[in-house]
Amino acid sequence: MGVELKIPGRIALVTGASAGIGKAISETFAAAGARVAMVARTEGPLAAAAESIRAAGGDAIAISADVSTAEGCAHAIAQAEAQLGTIDILVNNAGSSQRAPFADITDEQWQADLDLKVFGAIRFCRAVFPGMRERKFGRIINVLNTGAKAPPAGGAPTAVSRAAGMALTKALSAEGAPDNVLVNGLLVGRIESAQWEKRHAAANTGETLEEYYQKMGEVLPMKRVGTAQEFANMACFLASDAGSYITGTAINVDGGLCPVV
Repeated sequence: MGVELKIPGRIALVTGASAGIGKAISETFAAAGARVAMVARTEGPLAAAAESIRAAGGDAIAISADVSTAEGCAHAIAQAEAQLGTIDILVNNAGSSQRAPFADITDEQWQADLDLKVFGAIRFCRAVFPGMRERKFGRIINVLNTGAKAPPAGGAPTAVSRAAGMALTKALSAEGAPDNVLVNGLLVGRIESAQWEKRHAAANTGETLEEYYQKMGEVLPMKRVGTAQEFANMACFLASDAGSYITGTAINVDGGLCPVV
């Protein structure tokens, strides 16, 4: 007998939730029955995203916080637990793709990337992990990218911070497994997102966004770019009982792009 992708009554916290993948995950979790704390820095778009979920019959709150700081992480956790309850599902999705030739990356750029993508995830995990173990249930999903497995030239600092996130995933999974706390990484390939929209606008080539995505997809094995919804579907699978025997792995959601399995 199959298991539906439902997570009724679970409390989920999703960072980087105002747009793109984070928003799609929040919408999908809410549609599956979860109560979702949506966290991001940009207050206006974040509030609008949460309101759209509520308008569709879901349960979501917006928490504006800078998760690259210890104070911001603590604020987000405190607000989520005060308004919704203890966190059952954590999705560490906050981040941006920072790339430059290695010799050009400053200490400040390295530190900013690590603060957001590594220490932000560590702080959220540290806040929820003990309670998940005590309650014998938890799901932690770290959104990384395929550069964590196959770092490209000029791919730092993102590839380095994402590889650290993959190591964090494996270490936590080993500790959490006996207590039914499952920790996995989802690795982004070429997925439609606000970041690609910004790159398209900056390129100013005269192409429409659709044409831009079409050209990007031509070099991929599946000949198309993935959607945020397709990524969110996998996150919901891991958060649900359907993914109850999967932990400590890093799953490529990339249409076959990454050369490393």
